[in-house]
Amino acid sequence: MTLEHDVDHATPAAAGHEWWRSAVIYQIYPRSFADSNGDGIGDLPGITSRLDSLAELGIDAMWLSPFMTSPQKDAGYDVADYCDVDPLFGTLEDFDDMLRAAHERGIRVIVDLVPNHSSDQHLWFQQALASAPGSRERARYIFRDGRGENGELPPNNWQSIFGGPAWTRVTEPDGVPGQWYLHLFDSSQPDFDWDNEEVKEEFRRILRFWLDRGVDGFRVDVAHGLVKDPQLPDYTPSPDAASMGGEETPAPYFEQAGVHEIYRDWHRILSEYDGDRALCGEAWVSSVEKMALWVRPDEMHQTFNFDYLMASWDEAELRDIIDRSLAAFSGVGAPSTWVLSNHDVVRHATRLSLTGENPQGTGIGPDFPGIPKYEDGVRRARAATTLMLALPGSSYLYQGEELGLDEVHDLPGEARQDPTWFRTQGERYGRDGCRVPLPWEDSAPAFGFSHTGESWLPQPKRWAPLARSVQAQQPASTLNLYRQLLQLRREADLGSGTLECVPEFGSGVLAFKNSGVLVVANISGADVTLPDGHEVLATSTPIENRTVPRDVTVWLKEITH
Repeated sequence: MTLEHDVDHATPAAAGHEWWRSAVIYQIYPRSFADSNGDGIGDLPGITSRLDSLAELGIDAMWLSPFMTSPQKDAGYDVADYCDVDPLFGTLEDFDDMLRAAHERGIRVIVDLVPNHSSDQHLWFQQALASAPGSRERARYIFRDGRGENGELPPNNWQSIFGGPAWTRVTEPDGVPGQWYLHLFDSSQPDFDWDNEEVKEEFRRILRFWLDRGVDGFRVDVAHGLVKDPQLPDYTPSPDAASMGGEETPAPYFEQAGVHEIYRDWHRILSEYDGDRALCGEAWVSSVEKMALWVRPDEMHQTFNFDYLMASWDEAELRDIIDRSLAAFSGVGAPSTWVLSNHDVVRHATRLSLTGENPQGTGIGPDFPGIPKYEDGVRRARAATTLMLALPGSSYLYQGEELGLDEVHDLPGEARQDPTWFRTQGERYGRDGCRVPLPWEDSAPAFGFSHTGESWLPQPKRWAPLARSVQAQQPASTLNLYRQLLQLRREADLGSGTLECVPEFGSGVLAFKNSGVLVVANISGADVTLPDGHEVLATSTPIENRTVPRDVTVWLKEITH
């Protein structure tokens, strides 16, 4: 196999040319990617077995959602041991094998780090429960006395992101009701106290553990949430606030200034290692301008562009977000990132065509109004991806989007596993619909995900024609569109280019030039006739007579003689 871009950790790139500035990064949700042992849950050997498919796709790096030791109350985002692999996914040796195999194929590896909270099964939290109020063990987490005559009320009115109170009262070692601990997410996920030096030192150790093994970076979960207002004031979010943050006035548990010193500290650690190791933050904040604060030169290297992720399929809104993103991130010397789907949101083959309100993290179910026909949803999704991959900066893909997978909205209630579903008594469907295991072969058990036919979430029968084995043989398939776009993107170096607006195509059309490529995205306008003297490089949906209808994006290049 000829490698196009071997990983080189020996020679750092020149400043401004680091790999992460223009990379296409593929998110793997390990339990849903590929299952090697037949238990119905994806694992690290399964990932290794499918790496050739990712190399053929043409990605630069892959990001793995958590695979560390965990009781799996929140699909691994509740970590009990940060320096080991959960037996569900394999062993440290399996991780090393996967890392080596990925690097051999020129694919860098980013691992998920969850520093806001641990599992309640973490040794530290078990020690805290067994220790007295005011002890060193409790100081690693946020324990507080309750309000009321006998401490029977929580310390404040904060609500969990997953629904219900953000505080749980413990029973003290002597058997009496005692202090309360904070958990911004599930009660099984107690928040660390990041004012505690012992917590800071432990995460320095964790970073070095994985960097020493050769990982290329970290995606940092809830990067905006580690530090809380020390006064712990009461706070009620506005009704239209995003569930993970993003209000104009930040919540007292999000966007606190103290997080920036933590990431400066981490930046210094990564700088000790060769190969341009990178930090990417999941920072749900109120604007891209504030998001850019996370990627100043001495902090993180990237942060997810959630304004772009949450944008509707609207020309004016997209134009504004693209312009503001490029200005904000370039203003601090960082690349913008672009993303349309991940493990927490409705897949964009469905989401971009929904007509009903869909707050982030709520999910959709069988009674959700306005679910699009598959053909309409995937047509728009392909157009959106073709637009996104032409933008300068770094792009993130979520496993399965290259197959045009839609959201599995019709999962039966008894199959759902997201804590959101249970903590809201079924009022919110949660995120299971975007986490259904992938279809690899149309005629194999579990579509090739597992040789036994087991699958931790049921796969819809309608996915059979979307299996990778089928799409690989179809020139116009979504899979082959992604392969084509990624190859052209690399050849034209679009990730390192600059954007020049092209306004003459009329309202409802977003058009620009990047590195000699003319991009025309007809979002909601009248049919567009392509200019003479240009050859079509790629089109999200086949077109006739050089006419671009709505929900189609085209890449062109001027013909030179």
